[in-house]
Amino acid sequence: MVTGVSGWSLLLCLSTSERSCLRRISFSRLQRQQTVNLIPVLIEAFSDAGGGLCHLYTRSHLTGSDLPMRPYSCGSTNQKLEIPQDSRSPVGTPPPGLVATVNVHVLVTSVRPLTSFLHDISVVTTNQEPRGRPTKLRDFLLQQLGPMSSHQALGQVKQVIGEVLQAALTNDKKQTVNRCVLCYQLLTFTLLFSGSITPVIIQVDADLTLSALSDDTFDGQITKDLILEDTLHFLLTTHTHLSSETQMERRQYGGCRGTNSLCLSDDEFLLLLQFQRQMTTPSAFHLLYPSTSSSFSLSSSSSSSSSGPLSVSELLIRISRYYELQRNLSSRHDTQVSTNQESAVSSSQDRAAGKGGCVDPHLRQIYTDPPLPLTPPFSPWVKEYHAEVTFDTVMVRLRPEPVSSACRVHLDEHGGPRMANYPVGLGNSRISILVTDDGEPEPVVMTIYTVHVYRESRPSLPMFGDHVTCSFVQDCGLLVRPGRSCGLQPFIRSQSPLQTCSSGHEPGRWVVPCLSCSDNRTCDWREVAWQPDGCYHPLVDRPLLQDCMTDKKVLFFGDSTNRGMMYFLMERVNSSLEDWGKAHDTLVYRNLNGGRTLVSYSYYPQFWLEKKRRPTFRQALLTLLNRSRPLVNSELTVLVVGGVQWLNTNHLRTVREVLDRESLSNILVVVKSLGMGFHLPVDGIRSLSLREIQYLDKENDNIIATAKYHGYEVIDTFGITMGRYKEFLQGRCACHFHEVEKFWASRTPDDTMSTTNRTRSTRAGLSSQSAVQDMDQEAGPDALTYHVRGPVNQVYSEILLSRLCPRTRK
Repeated sequence: MVTGVSGWSLLLCLSTSERSCLRRISFSRLQRQQTVNLIPVLIEAFSDAGGGLCHLYTRSHLTGSDLPMRPYSCGSTNQKLEIPQDSRSPVGTPPPGLVATVNVHVLVTSVRPLTSFLHDISVVTTNQEPRGRPTKLRDFLLQQLGPMSSHQALGQVKQVIGEVLQAALTNDKKQTVNRCVLCYQLLTFTLLFSGSITPVIIQVDADLTLSALSDDTFDGQITKDLILEDTLHFLLTTHTHLSSETQMERRQYGGCRGTNSLCLSDDEFLLLLQFQRQMTTPSAFHLLYPSTSSSFSLSSSSSSSSSGPLSVSELLIRISRYYELQRNLSSRHDTQVSTNQESAVSSSQDRAAGKGGCVDPHLRQIYTDPPLPLTPPFSPWVKEYHAEVTFDTVMVRLRPEPVSSACRVHLDEHGGPRMANYPVGLGNSRISILVTDDGEPEPVVMTIYTVHVYRESRPSLPMFGDHVTCSFVQDCGLLVRPGRSCGLQPFIRSQSPLQTCSSGHEPGRWVVPCLSCSDNRTCDWREVAWQPDGCYHPLVDRPLLQDCMTDKKVLFFGDSTNRGMMYFLMERVNSSLEDWGKAHDTLVYRNLNGGRTLVSYSYYPQFWLEKKRRPTFRQALLTLLNRSRPLVNSELTVLVVGGVQWLNTNHLRTVREVLDRESLSNILVVVKSLGMGFHLPVDGIRSLSLREIQYLDKENDNIIATAKYHGYEVIDTFGITMGRYKEFLQGRCACHFHEVEKFWASRTPDDTMSTTNRTRSTRAGLSSQSAVQDMDQEAGPDALTYHVRGPVNQVYSEILLSRLCPRTRK
């Protein structure tokens, strides 16, 4: 129980613990300096359990009062509110009135007497903007109604809210004497404007609610955080002043001394002092009640003071009017000074002074979905963060929010979006957040924040005892082939000896040892292997591979997934990878295999160029052939063509036409088929629906059939990547199953031997582990070298090698 405890000052009851707080707190026994964010009388008045607005509305009709409410306010608080349609005015008639629903947020800091404040941020919903948008209430009314009417409308907003609050307090039958003087309640009022500047209240929530804002854009979370921050700053600043100055001022003004002959109790004095501090605290909250335009005038208060002492309510009105007058005088003075300065100072000096520019280039918060636990915890002054996510988290939505609205935020590059979905590949990913000043002709980067996200590998349970072998073709989270089973299934091995596969596109499945095929958490995913149906792909040992590749020229033509296979081949042949780059043009490597093998590569399609400037498939292929010459018309020349999802049967016919015309019809052509990717809704790139992915599967079959018709080899990467589509690595397309890491190698021969043969082929399937492969003394001490990692890429790249160097070829 917190009752009677003196060691705390502020208690925040979350919406989920509201009932518990009300049961455990005895509000009549709280000490004067203790603050709780609940006021029981308001919760009872506006909650569904207490009858809510329905009870207030019914009572107002019985008593003859006319509260500014609508009857359907009595419905469920989850009911969708309908906005009246705009009236269509004939030509020459005045425009229709304001039609909108507006959520405003009211902070009640006292109930007897009533004091409340209105936050300047509201959420506006119209027929043109049904999802709602956060905006300043004054700006919205000014834009819709003009200066004069908007001022009147704001006054009407304050008046109708004040009337309903007073009715709720009048309805309180308990009239508790002992109360929490410093307690407060944040309420959400939903107002309906239907052609008049006077709104009606259609809903009241005894909490901060922002249901009209979209969760996808973080507008609700950002607005809620902003209002809560303003609330705590407003209250805590006041509370700090009260704690430090109350004793001194109580001696000067408390009791019956110095306050217009009014004898003040300690509670009343504390209330007045709190209100005075709130009126002088700069904040986004503005006085709502008592209204400075109350019918209680200065003259009447003066006359009442001559006949008797003022009440506390009358003192509150006097305080509010005094500070409102001071604020108006200050505003006029600031306007005059600003006008004089503008006439005397040039625009360049204004910019130098930071007027209108990004003078505070920091972030207020980084919003993510799902929430990322940042290390260290976020602070505007810390520029680099790390976060870890589980294997099943494949995408993160990110929206950084700047401190100053004059600053702009771009993700990854100058022209990047302010908010985006990021695919999170296995291992490390990096997100750059640029805070810029876009007021210059060219945006200027002021600050860069970096978020490093590490995504864990699939959870694996090592096998120490008995286990079963399970298999899967596709994941149940993405049913590419609806007619086939998904997820883990029991796998029964063939009792007959397996033969070497006769092609690289034999259908197959992934096999993995598990304790149970009904729970993928019991599997040893380090031992997952690709098992073709009825055959196996042999692993080509390096001596045989080097001998097989002697005098060959291997030409890779395609996108980055094709390039990943090329670098894997180079590392396997050369025993190390000493050169690497994310090339988007043509590369030629002549030093492979001791200078006995040439590898070349050309990127296609060059999607970043304007369509009229892009080389056609035929032109790009001819460029690669010409850069790789001289070429022999035999299987000593190999062309590997393909990519993620751009290849089609027409391209294969073009390959045949070009090779025939160039007298290269007898070279070995290997087609890399389609692959998984573009299945996540990532901003700025295309995103495929499930139906479109299923269509790709059928198109992949057509590509394989066409390639076989032309006598080409095929590596079916679509079937291999389909079941492990979540295991992509870095890249926005979620289509890369490889990445290249660099390191300084300083190894002894003994160390080298321990890292070889990590890829193995058995008659049970082709297995791979993402480890540094085949590094030996050729790299030399302290040599910069690279390694192609990625177990899925490793599997289909090894299949490529087995097709380039078969023991026999029909």
